Amino acid sequence: MQFTLLSQIKRFCALGFLGLALAATAQAKPDPNGAPDKFVQDAANEALDVLKSDAQLRSGDLNRVNQAVDQHILPYVNFEKTTRLAAGRYWRQASADQQQRLAQAFRGTLVRTYSGALTRVNQQTKIAMLPFRGDANAKDVVVSSTISQPNDQPVRVDYRLEKTAQGWKIYDINVEGIWLIENYRNQFAQQINQNGVDGLINALNQRNQ
Repeated sequence: MQFTLLSQIKRFCALGFLGLALAATAQAKPDPNGAPDKFVQDAANEALDVLKSDAQLRSGDLNRVNQAVDQHILPYVNFEKTTRLAAGRYWRQASADQQQRLAQAFRGTLVRTYSGALTRVNQQTKIAMLPFRGDANAKDVVVSSTISQPNDQPVRVDYRLEKTAQGWKIYDINVEGIWLIENYRNQFAQQINQNGVDGLINALNQRNQ
């Protein structure tokens, strides 16, 4: 199977990460031990401040996007868990080195997609947090929002979070009914069945060039 990222998946990933880069004007440092919806809102505000003030970031410069992701997104995301769940049972079959390289390659795929989405952000792009319907005392919750762009229908984006020893961490994103982990799990399984874990890593890295 030729490993490709379909246009729907590109849009999916871009919108999901945009949810961490767009928000209202309130200023607050994200509190991982506070309410989960407030945590997501404040993480989005922090990223938005950087986006508005950094022309290189808005232009989609990959070096700057990687720096911004490291500083303003990954601290709030359990990306190893995202990769582990996407790999499913194959994660346990992979060596520690393969696990590390797979997580890095998968991150590169999402960052490259995200960098293109930045160029489409403007002052009219908005995110609205929806009322939180879950139990804030639970260890695993879903926080919902809508993202709107001029001349386009609002898109619903949900974030799945877990409560860790360090507080809330985002590990999955749902855009219009498509969960990131579930979508990539099918693609990863097909690639690994054909070419092994190293084959999947190579395929992701080729897409990232």
